Amino acid sequence: MHNASILIADDNPGVLSAGKLFLKRHFSEVETIRDPEEIPALLSERRFDVVMLDMNFSRTKNTGEEGLFWLEKILEIDPTMVVVMVTAYGDVQLAVQAIRKGAADFVLKPWDNEKLLATLQAALRLKNSQDEAQNLKTKQTGSNLARARDLPELIWRSKAMEQVMNTIERVAQTDANVLLLGENGTGKDLIAQAIHAHSDRASENFVKVDLGALTDSLFESELFGHVKGAFTDAREDRPGRFEAADGGVIFLDEIGNLPLGLQSKLLTVLQNRTVTRVGANRAREVNVRVIAATNMDLYQMVKERSFRQDLLYRINTIEINIPALRERPEDIELLAGHFLEQFAQKYKRPVQRLSAALLKEMQRYPWPGNVRELRHAVERAVIMADGPTLDTGDFFFRDQSESAMGSDLPLMHLEEVEKHLISKALGKHYGNITEAAKELGITRASLYRRLEKHKL
Repeated sequence: MHNASILIADDNPGVLSAGKLFLKRHFSEVETIRDPEEIPALLSERRFDVVMLDMNFSRTKNTGEEGLFWLEKILEIDPTMVVVMVTAYGDVQLAVQAIRKGAADFVLKPWDNEKLLATLQAALRLKNSQDEAQNLKTKQTGSNLARARDLPELIWRSKAMEQVMNTIERVAQTDANVLLLGENGTGKDLIAQAIHAHSDRASENFVKVDLGALTDSLFESELFGHVKGAFTDAREDRPGRFEAADGGVIFLDEIGNLPLGLQSKLLTVLQNRTVTRVGANRAREVNVRVIAATNMDLYQMVKERSFRQDLLYRINTIEINIPALRERPEDIELLAGHFLEQFAQKYKRPVQRLSAALLKEMQRYPWPGNVRELRHAVERAVIMADGPTLDTGDFFFRDQSESAMGSDLPLMHLEEVEKHLISKALGKHYGNITEAAKELGITRASLYRRLEKHKL
């Protein structure tokens, strides 16, 4: 027994009686009507999960036009309604036409009870899947609106950031895909949210996907969704992130970490603007704006054939380079003051200011972890400080000879630099993968891949 309501609309009382008698054994509620003129009022009063709609209601007409007319009316009232057309064998072409106009499926009269039941069960699964996608969308829209209202202010006064903000202002109102480039910790996530918050899609979803954290086996299911039974743990239909972002923005973070095989699947979705759930045959249209981000040199990766050139062209209609914090030293004092106020209030600490000596040291330090490192440093200092003024002794500045590798850096191969930094991070945190990944500004999955690459 399914906890679902079915409406049967047919002019034949025998069909209505037989249908209700059979379906009441399988569905909690079955309603019947003979006059299609009653449909609008009935749908305004109550909600049905599936509507079975006859193609012909007048004995003098058998063109199927009535069924198509009322199908359009139903979908005008409720665009999410799942409608199954009921038609005679000779009207199969009309039924196909009805599916093109939005019907979910059709059954032939006289129907086979088991086939009818299977069709309605499939229609009900479609309805549940649509409801789940809508609920997910509504939930994420609500959180998106809350996040937009509380969006941390983008703090800057440097010329470098002024150029970025001018670009954001120009592109936000468009639907152009945007590629954000910059080192870890520069605020690419925040920039993406700012673009969305100032766009015409601001009231829709902002769905973030950390591509670096997705395994190959989870990629399609997470991004495109799956149907029940598609794989061992697929116990129900589930929409993917693209469907959840329909109408809004999907933020593809760490896109440079995507393996070549998965790049082609992503490219197909971006080109066709459709997704097909794992295990399904039907493609679903999606209307999303894509914002992608990476700290990797995609152009060099294209030369090395580790990133698809056509995918790069698809995602970088507009390209924004986010400057590193050392390239915008004018912003350090503003940012540090903002974080100090934020964390003093959060932790109820009496810290009020930064000393002149500390500000000088902050300007000198290169901040390899960028704004993220500055934020964490201020937070830690606020928690540990004894008085109202933060001084140099309250901060931990990494040894620049270690963090930047000193004057030997230009003489070392990039692979050696990466291997050295990973080794030092692991040593510093006694082999703790999670803490080492945080130190390096990458995900655990990305760190594992690098460990395997360098055989560490």
